[in-house]
Amino acid sequence: MTADAPATLEDGAVLLDEVEAFHRRFNVFPSAAAYIAVALWDAHAHLLDAFDSTPRLAFLSPEPGSGKSRALEIVETLVPQPMVAVNASPAALFRAVSGMDGRPTILFDEIDTVFGPKAGDNEELRGFLNAGHRRSGVTYRCVGDGGQQTVQAFPSYCAVAMAGLGSLPDTILTRSVIIRMRRRAPNEHVQPYRQRVHEKEGHALRDRLSRWAESVRDGIADTWPEMPEGVTDRPADVWEPLLAIADAAGGNWPARARAACVELVSAATVDDEASLGIRLLTDLRDLVFDGAERLPTAVILEVLTSMDDAPWCDFNGKPLTPRGLSRMLSTYVTESGKPIKPRPIRTAAGVPRGYYADDLADAWARYCPAHPQESATSATSATPQVNAGADVAE
Repeated sequence: MTADAPATLEDGAVLLDEVEAFHRRFNVFPSAAAYIAVALWDAHAHLLDAFDSTPRLAFLSPEPGSGKSRALEIVETLVPQPMVAVNASPAALFRAVSGMDGRPTILFDEIDTVFGPKAGDNEELRGFLNAGHRRSGVTYRCVGDGGQQTVQAFPSYCAVAMAGLGSLPDTILTRSVIIRMRRRAPNEHVQPYRQRVHEKEGHALRDRLSRWAESVRDGIADTWPEMPEGVTDRPADVWEPLLAIADAAGGNWPARARAACVELVSAATVDDEASLGIRLLTDLRDLVFDGAERLPTAVILEVLTSMDDAPWCDFNGKPLTPRGLSRMLSTYVTESGKPIKPRPIRTAAGVPRGYYADDLADAWARYCPAHPQESATSATSATPQVNAGADVAE
């Protein structure tokens, strides 16, 4: 090779394979899809300016000791300019992002201490994390002294990975790739992570990712990856950078990335309990109405509160009430644009108030995940009042 000969380009697929293998040595993720997503996220942190948005990466678990902090520790070795933040103030974060030393990759451990039930009001930090999801995102602050203050826009766009117990605010969850961590089972083993030894290996991969990112940057910036069927709107914003990385890497990564996208987006739709409204609509469609045209409120509540794995029997400390049901459903509208409200239902026993499937149909179509092929036991088979079709007059 002559002195002017170009260096051999890195094989992107092989490089991502090695990044994934590095995670597998030290992390036990809940699925193969999680390893794929995290490896792509590591790579995307080197290419932020090629995208319009950056997904947040959220390692969440219900209990301590689930490997969240270790996952964040491995990510730290692979991303550019990691900034480990524990209880960092919003002012410190947006000044770091807009500073002259280059954009950091923020790694936020123990995020539950910021957004948990006992954390108090952290709207300023939530606003920063939400704004920084988009390349155009800025945080406005007053700068100067006394009467000489002026409003200044601080850029907020940066990659953020988080780890914590429980959940996150809905506005952050919908901007995140969510990895539901679990404690390792007895048959799940990882290699002990020794920072003095293994950090160098991670940094070597990081430097290779950086060089590969530079070689594909222009091509990625001018392409729009094809999204899997059904992945639209906010989930598409979240996954677009990761799929673009996979397409640039080639090999089997485009197919693996799209399969992981569908799996994790579907899991987030099913598992996300931040939106109780969507959970209520889905339960009404699949487990309560299940083909019935109309049901009295009492019957609906009887079925909802009998579900062992649902929140309705212990809703804010007591079972869901007719008033609570009405309040939740009234935030959605019928096809004609009117709030969903209980209406009279004529039966042989009287005229109780209840809900009509036609009134709920538009909300079901807009907000609920795809209807399952086979619904679970429903009110029509579990509740005599529903089966008694003769009791419901036309």
